[in-house]
Amino acid sequence: MSQRIDYSKVAPAGVKALGGVYCYVIQSGLPTALIELVYLRISQINNCAYCLEMHTTDLLKKGVRVEKLALLQAWSKAGNMFSARERAALAWAETVTRVSETGVPDEDYQSARSQFDEKELVDLTIAIGLMNLYNRMAISFRKTPQSAIE
Repeated sequence: MSQRIDYSKVAPAGVKALGGVYCYVIQSGLPTALIELVYLRISQINNCAYCLEMHTTDLLKKGVRVEKLALLQAWSKAGNMFSARERAALAWAETVTRVSETGVPDEDYQSARSQFDEKELVDLTIAIGLMNLYNRMAISFRKTPQSAIE
């Protein structure tokens, strides 16, 4: 599969703007490993090969156990592998990512609010929206995972 458009060359100002949002999320105060887990879960839902490889590699470099990554797709059935805060973030990421199906019900909001204050939840939702956009860019324009190039 070959890349359709190199969007970073075609629209560098747009990609730079997305980078600004990414920097905001990283500096938001949310733990970076939590953000990366959310990014990886969203990329699993969206089936984005480029992002799956990138976030898996980043989490491994951060020292996240392989077992945790292997169970991420089944996080809700993985017992104590994921903290209550991680489970809340992953559930929120799933319901927001699947907004056209879920409508983000009140019970999902209340579950997320039980673990995150208002600013944290807004920042987490910004991160979720950003990763969904990155996934859509990579999938639409066929951005190839690094390992597939080498």
